[in-house]
Amino acid sequence: MTVVSLLLAFGLSFAADATPPAKPAAASAKAKTDSAKAAPVAKTAPVDINSAGEAELKAIPGIGDAYAAKIVAGRPYANKTQLKSRNILPAQVYEKVKDRIVAKQPKK
Repeated sequence: MTVVSLLLAFGLSFAADATPPAKPAAASAKAKTDSAKAAPVAKTAPVDINSAGEAELKAIPGIGDAYAAKIVAGRPYANKTQLKSRNILPAQVYEKVKDRIVAKQPKK
């Protein structure tokens, strides 16, 4: 009888050690939210469509080889909206990239 009691007690203590404690879902969600707030979003300087090379233009999400070549060939631009009005970029692509580009003018 003593042996059975010892085995039973050992078995229960082993089973209790095998299961890890559960984390509260709210605590882990809060930790993810806090870390997202703490990590600053890296802002990149806008790319000048009048002076940037094709490689710089292709680094903008939504601009590929063909659009970069069209942008370079259509220079100079008085403003960035000319990419849309001159049919260099479709409206959807322009809306996606407009916050990442500028059209600087040469100093006189």
